[in-house]
Amino acid sequence: MSTSVSVTSPPPPAGAIPTVLENLPDIPLRGGECPRRARQQLDLMLLAIESLQLGGSEVMLAVARDLSLLDVLKNRVYLWQIRSSNPMRRWTQRRSLSPLEAKALVAIICYMSRRLTVVVRELLLAAQQLSGKGQPLANHFRLADYLERFRAHFRSRMNPKRSAVLVYGDDDRLNALALELLRQLLFCTGTSGTQRFWISLFDGEV
Repeated sequence: MSTSVSVTSPPPPAGAIPTVLENLPDIPLRGGECPRRARQQLDLMLLAIESLQLGGSEVMLAVARDLSLLDVLKNRVYLWQIRSSNPMRRWTQRRSLSPLEAKALVAIICYMSRRLTVVVRELLLAAQQLSGKGQPLANHFRLADYLERFRAHFRSRMNPKRSAVLVYGDDDRLNALALELLRQLLFCTGTSGTQRFWISLFDGEV
């Protein structure tokens, strides 16, 4: 059964938009809140990064500090709260995700993706080569480690009774999701990757 947490935090105070977010266009959103698909996608991308980067949540906060985003994301608890706006989560937050919060998460995802570009490329190439040879993904130690950690994170944090989670009921489907998220992380590293990723979150929503 899904458990809803009623604890909420007030939205970030009004003020100047952090410089790193200025190039992300405003999207006309119904009610001024990010849609379900965007909330899910942002959290899953962060989950993939956590599976690649030890100490993921602490590193994310360090990146938020480096990007001058702590006025938006504040602290570890606040980061957990906004990620828990993902309705796939076991512990869901009865709160929306504001466009400013979403932009901050996009900036962090893209910044960390660029730092992990070499690793992401290595894993995708390994997956392609193993698939071409008909060999199991477990044959590549680093890829197997990423996939195992992603599956563990996903299963521990997502509600298995949610329809959006049920479709990932076996290892093969979770592995496919983990690899697709790697491709999306690589997408974030390209030219204008931050802007393209931001806009992609709302395809079909506006």
